[in-house]
Amino acid sequence: MDNEKVIFEGTPSQWNNFKVYAVCFLLCWLVVPIFVAIYHYFKTKSELTTITTLKIVTERGVFSREMNEILLQRVTDVKLNQSFGQRILGLSDISVFSTDQTSGLLKIESIRDGKRIWNELRESVATCRQNIKEIEQRIV
Repeated sequence: MDNEKVIFEGTPSQWNNFKVYAVCFLLCWLVVPIFVAIYHYFKTKSELTTITTLKIVTERGVFSREMNEILLQRVTDVKLNQSFGQRILGLSDISVFSTDQTSGLLKIESIRDGKRIWNELRESVATCRQNIKEIEQRIV
């Protein structure tokens, strides 16, 4: 098998929170919206996704942490999505469909250079599947 190479490591863009920030700005005189905006900032900042040539690892949570791992050999489809606003900002969403029991659908939101990541992820999935087929043929 190949050495594991990192394709992407990062957090979603804060543009995901634009509407929340706008409302909080308009209502900042109430003070509570300031804390709502701070919470959304840290929630987005604490959502780390790492995509390698063998797996996808997600870490989420502000106060408590949740980690999830999807092996690329379990991925059935990868979809790239860009809304009009995301196209203007150079952002993309990537949806990963898998046979994984805990997360059949993983959505990686608002990342830069999405098309390159999507292509590399698709190639890595194909390579993992090919490696599994070769191992199965050697066993039989």
